[in-house]
Amino acid sequence: MDVLNPADNRKIGEVQDFTEDMVHDTVGMLEKGFTEWSVQNPTARSKILFKAAEIMRQEVEGLASVLTAEQGKPLQEARYEILGAAAVMDFYASVAGTISGQTLPKADYGYAFTKKTPLGVCGAIIPWNMPALIMAWKICPALVSGNTMILKTASATPLTNIGMADILFRAGLPRDVLAVITGSGAVAGAAIAADERIGHLSFTGSVETGDRIAKTINPRKTRLTLELGGSDPMIVCEDADMERAVKGAISGRFFNCGQTCTAVKRLFVAETIADEFISQLKKEAEAIKVGNGAAEGTTMGPLNSASGVRDMEDAVKSIEDGGRMVTGGTRLEGPGNFYSPTLIADPEPGNMLMTEEIFGPVLPIVRFGDLSEAIRMANDSKFGLGASIWTKDIETACEAADRIECGILWINRHMRIPPEVPFGGSKNSGIGRENGLKALEQYLTEKTVILTP
Repeated sequence: MDVLNPADNRKIGEVQDFTEDMVHDTVGMLEKGFTEWSVQNPTARSKILFKAAEIMRQEVEGLASVLTAEQGKPLQEARYEILGAAAVMDFYASVAGTISGQTLPKADYGYAFTKKTPLGVCGAIIPWNMPALIMAWKICPALVSGNTMILKTASATPLTNIGMADILFRAGLPRDVLAVITGSGAVAGAAIAADERIGHLSFTGSVETGDRIAKTINPRKTRLTLELGGSDPMIVCEDADMERAVKGAISGRFFNCGQTCTAVKRLFVAETIADEFISQLKKEAEAIKVGNGAAEGTTMGPLNSASGVRDMEDAVKSIEDGGRMVTGGTRLEGPGNFYSPTLIADPEPGNMLMTEEIFGPVLPIVRFGDLSEAIRMANDSKFGLGASIWTKDIETACEAADRIECGILWINRHMRIPPEVPFGGSKNSGIGRENGLKALEQYLTEKTVILTP
């Protein structure tokens, strides 16, 4: 399988295309590795993650260059992602020793206690948009809990994940504890989902693929975590700090070329400030420097694939029935997958910009009269991943927290997620939670022991 640079479509590497039999054999290897890893002292597991995080920070420039080359994002964004993955490793390393059960005194029975044990071999299937960070989200709680894991990379971005696995092995992780495999979702990914030895499967990707995975594993009641994308609303109230909100909308939409599940995908602005807000937003969008992520000064790289560019073209074409182009709306010349930062004002309510997940640098802007109208429009979506509200009023913020249907709500910011807090969505955005202590529960089973002397 060839790996291409989306900035110029040059081949930069080649990886193994795993077959179903190869996946089956890999799971068997991890089963054997589980025997010893599951009884390792938690301190020993944590030391490996701490060491790996240290190496990643030392080698951040090399890893970031690989990530930029295969994914397209600017080097600075790639550095942030690598360092973010290291922070996730540090967090789970720090809590490894806290995994414990409860004592439940029961005088009429004797003694009762619970113990938590790992599940066995777990699986993960990850996307190409944030491969380093999402790999860390999935492997770290699984490994510190005493599980082994098979992780399938995205076809477009395997090199970063292979590099991270190499660092973990250099840090002391046994090679029969983690397997990073490559190949297509239709073959390698499907083989992981179909393997009855998998104790928990975590998938990040499209709703359609997530539905197929759920249908595959639900009959056998395998534990499942799904993060299936979103169409995050950003609500800018009349009293918002306009400069701060404009910058938040720009970074929230155009970071990673808009290819982030929690990116701002629908912008709602109070009618009283909308004209001024759009004017300032246009100025900032037109100042974005689009280019090869490896080039100095680039602030937005290419879309990861040619199909992504076509998706943007389709999204922009949809406003022929209603909507106003503020800026952008064009494919940029050159060999790569470049598209201009695009703002569209006042699209029709049923337009695909408002109903579908637009995974790229196109942002629709809608005006609202009062908070109830803004929340109603924000909730008018099949997704419920993230959302943000920008206001100086605590009552407005609290009302938004109560009424907006989402898994995570930001107030006066958007998109940053520290490793300590749980992350996940509602509605078609998925099930289960990653990050934080909550994620550990997905990889452990609890047994109750009642002892009668």
